[in-house]
Amino acid sequence: MDKVAIISDVHGNITALNAVLDDIKKRNVDKIFCLGDSIVKCTHPDLVIDKLREVCDVILIGNTDYSICRPEAKNKNFWSRVKIGEERANFIFNLPVFHEFYMSGHFIRLFYASPFSLEHIFNPTFSNKGTIYSGVELANASQLFENTEFLGKTEYDKVPDVIGYGHIHTPCLIRYKNKTVFNPGSVGSPVEMLNSSLDDDSNKFSTMASYIIIEGNYQSKDFAGISFNIVRVPYNIEKEIEDLIASDMPNKDISIRTLKYAFPTTYEMR
Repeated sequence: MDKVAIISDVHGNITALNAVLDDIKKRNVDKIFCLGDSIVKCTHPDLVIDKLREVCDVILIGNTDYSICRPEAKNKNFWSRVKIGEERANFIFNLPVFHEFYMSGHFIRLFYASPFSLEHIFNPTFSNKGTIYSGVELANASQLFENTEFLGKTEYDKVPDVIGYGHIHTPCLIRYKNKTVFNPGSVGSPVEMLNSSLDDDSNKFSTMASYIIIEGNYQSKDFAGISFNIVRVPYNIEKEIEDLIASDMPNKDISIRTLKYAFPTTYEMR
């Protein structure tokens, strides 16, 4: 059987990315697909982009990728845009918004956030009602399977059996009306939406990097065994925090808090 690793939301955290890639190598994974948001939040977006270009078979664009790398943002002097330079920014901006493939007879569609935009949110364990994201919250999992104009799809296109998406930074795997939805969580900035206490030792598990391995027969349309494995990987968080402290990145205290406690953030780093 073949193994495909799905990673997402590295967010400039080269320490976590290297730890995850080491774990992927030990597990003899055949391909690596990245769902997006490779930059912002941590201090090495340049190194992250270069590493992803080296090892990934597929890289998609995420919402912060688009925000920082779109052409009209060139003169806004975003910290991450200056750090990565124009060649990398152009590479990120021109990445696709979705990818599809077969695994053991299952038609799988990947995108960063949703079939509607890079911003819409589906979180099966946390409601965004009453938050700044309430206007882009999806009501139920069925919306993730829609063929939309954003994806360049029509009603005549095949509906996927499996959806994989990023954006929420929290890994999950659910079944919905004979279909499967998974989220690999975040490599570089893991989150538990209800974390709030600095004294809660149980949040240490949630600060570990996460990704998903799909195992089956790659690009086969014949039904066969398939599995989805959520993997958590420890990494040297203190090293990444040291780099943040030494940097001049704006609002770095928010990133440091998230790395240490898996706290959710209320706004993006630039």
